[in-house]
Amino acid sequence: MPEEKVWIARKLDSLGVDVIEAGSAIMSGGEQEGIRAVVRENLDAEICSYCRIREIDVEKALECDVDSIHLVVPVSDLHIEKKLKKNRETVKNEAISVCEFAKDHGLIVELSGEDASRADIGFLKSLYAEGIEAGADRLCFCDTVGILTPERTTRIFGELADLGARLSIHCHDDFGLATSNTVAAVIAGAAEAHVTMNGVGERAGNTPLEEVVMVLESLHHIPTKINCRELYTTSRLVSRLTGVAVAPNKSIIGGNAFTHEAGIHVHGILADPFTYQPISPEVVGREQKIVLGKHTGRASINAALRELGLTATDEQLDDIFVRVKELGDKGMRVTDADLQAIAETVLEIYKEAKVKLDELTVVAGNRVTPTASIKLIVGGQDVVEAGIGTGPVDAAINALKKAIANMQDIQLEEYHVDSITGGTDALVEVLVKMRSDKKVVTARGARTDIIMASVEAVLEGINRLME
Repeated sequence: MPEEKVWIARKLDSLGVDVIEAGSAIMSGGEQEGIRAVVRENLDAEICSYCRIREIDVEKALECDVDSIHLVVPVSDLHIEKKLKKNRETVKNEAISVCEFAKDHGLIVELSGEDASRADIGFLKSLYAEGIEAGADRLCFCDTVGILTPERTTRIFGELADLGARLSIHCHDDFGLATSNTVAAVIAGAAEAHVTMNGVGERAGNTPLEEVVMVLESLHHIPTKINCRELYTTSRLVSRLTGVAVAPNKSIIGGNAFTHEAGIHVHGILADPFTYQPISPEVVGREQKIVLGKHTGRASINAALRELGLTATDEQLDDIFVRVKELGDKGMRVTDADLQAIAETVLEIYKEAKVKLDELTVVAGNRVTPTASIKLIVGGQDVVEAGIGTGPVDAAINALKKAIANMQDIQLEEYHVDSITGGTDALVEVLVKMRSDKKVVTARGARTDIIMASVEAVLEGINRLME
């Protein structure tokens, strides 16, 4: 949707991205509307449209008032003969003609060799040379199916440097080498790297922006223009709007990247964070987290208790430790709410929940908008609300959030569901991460009913945030 393109473009611009490929204007009216919306933002970044070697593509890009085009030319014999059913000279002539047309109309042109890593290097260099004569501003080498290696990338960019043009690299991650190849190209002289936030893209994705930036800055000490502290928030926005989840073990921006559980690791982290971290999480806008589970040691629990403002004797700590390990041994990740409940039991602290669930009714079906009504008891008073959603869980959570909206601003940041047992009557575990101002908690619900497990988890989080 156009507004979503704009949200992402604004964020990328504030991140310091030089060129934003906002879409392909030839695709549809909706795509053109989205590109125009990004152009109207008057961002610092150059706004680009993807184009094939057809004048109509360029004309549609011009209608969107973009700054540049990414002119993609199939250069491997496989693409030329099988996909286009043409020959090399025909394709080259068409590419040069379209390049000249775009330049005549005032566009910046990035001339891109598609499937260059499987192309004849002599043909590729002749295309690039004629492209320069036609006015191309940048030349891009595309590893379309991700078959480059860093060693080969270095050799190729050393050879292309003889062209005397501004070079760029575009990699796919089919063999997991996109970041390595991109970094190798930059070190070998590439002035530009094509990247995507979170590595989103076809098949195994494209080169992740966050990985390239941090490898260049932290390992090669090559400065970039990117505001690294905005990497994580940008990642979250892109993930939310594209619907493509980030794997927990993803480098730099994955949920577990700066999370520590194992006892020996936490012992080291508490002594010096760099014992088990290559960079400070704050560099990329993250926070260090210590989670509890079956590998947890006493140092982890003690540190987590201090964060909750609780103090335990050695004997009490031993009791809490045993109870936490019992949960971990069942395959469960112990949340903040779990730890607090265990600690309050051991320390004989009683805190009555401020918000209690009295009634929940959910209606859903193939011809019914999912609707939920909820009745809460808050401070002895009944609070009744209703909500709709994309499904019964969403409707129930929306009703719950509306019911407490006037009491405290609470945001649901993350929601994860896991089936603990198999079958249609499986025990479902719901983990949530919630925030109120700067306070963040995690909570868990576990039931055979996913709706009740979700409400239980969110309600637990609400109560912890309202303490």
